Amino acid sequence: MTKIQLHNVSNKYILKSVNLTIASKELFMLIGPSGAGKTTLLKAIAGLVSYTGNIFFDDESIDNTPPEDREVGYVPQDFMLFPHMTVEENVAYGLKVRRIPRLEIDRRVRELLEVMEIYELRKRYPKDLSGGEKQRVAIARALAINPRVLLLDEPLSNLDPRTSKYVKEWLRYIVRKLGVTTIWVTHDINEVEEANCKVGVIIEGMLEQTGHYHEILSFPKNNKISEFLGLSNTFKCNIIDVKGPFAEVDVNGLRMVVPYDGGKIGKIIIHPHDIQISREKPLTFTVNTYEGILEEAVNKKYSTCLKVKVNENIVFNVELPEDVYRLMNLKISEKLYLTIRPRSIKTLP
Repeated sequence: MTKIQLHNVSNKYILKSVNLTIASKELFMLIGPSGAGKTTLLKAIAGLVSYTGNIFFDDESIDNTPPEDREVGYVPQDFMLFPHMTVEENVAYGLKVRRIPRLEIDRRVRELLEVMEIYELRKRYPKDLSGGEKQRVAIARALAINPRVLLLDEPLSNLDPRTSKYVKEWLRYIVRKLGVTTIWVTHDINEVEEANCKVGVIIEGMLEQTGHYHEILSFPKNNKISEFLGLSNTFKCNIIDVKGPFAEVDVNGLRMVVPYDGGKIGKIIIHPHDIQISREKPLTFTVNTYEGILEEAVNKKYSTCLKVKVNENIVFNVELPEDVYRLMNLKISEKLYLTIRPRSIKTLP
């Protein structure tokens, strides 16, 4: 397949001298907050926005190549299926534009629909499809042209949690089976963790760090990365007991249940978004529930960051949407209860 290289790629809106190399057949995940430049970077590679700098496919410049000749399969967030076309007509569209012979179009469309497990939906229109089915049609259409590169822009953002889990597993399988060089854009840290591949963190148009996800978690290059990844709740710990897929650890005198895969656990990370907060002690979920005192509340643009002291050694950082914080009307020095679901806790050696 195709190696992708970006040399000092910028555009006047957001991207700032992005340098990046993605190996042939690699699945590369690009993560960052909303407005960071993720979609703009994909569009630059696809030739859909203007940019300065250079983009290479297998060491050959594509800067002067029009979008339709870049051999890029691009799946936008909203899928952009043609509503007046059936599933098979949507998938065949790019092939027809390229004047591929009819028999070859029929063969390729059938092959892809079978691989995507949607052949029985071939006569349906987009309005009659579920979110996961639309996603598969959009990807089949992108793959129909035998692209050198596949670009996926937030492929799970429009799906409900159950469908998202299924499509996520299916997508990883398809990408690796076909061996197409793929860039997968997301803002969801959990998607990146489960993919187990190389990752790039982009913030305010700058590619801040690349590497394996756990490498970035262990050694973030700057405070911007630490803040985005929610590393403000990073604590050393020791294993006390193991019970199947979970371990009980000691965190500065606090006992906590965390996921366990048989390896060493020396550190845990809890994202501020993953801490639930309430005035009353939860009655139905008591694992990892702690009493604390609200010490500080700092307003950000769309959220409020709380510091809740649980004991002399531990202060948890909690992030609430601004409207939730205002609705709760929390006061400094107020007693609160924190609950942390074991599966939301990340462990490191």
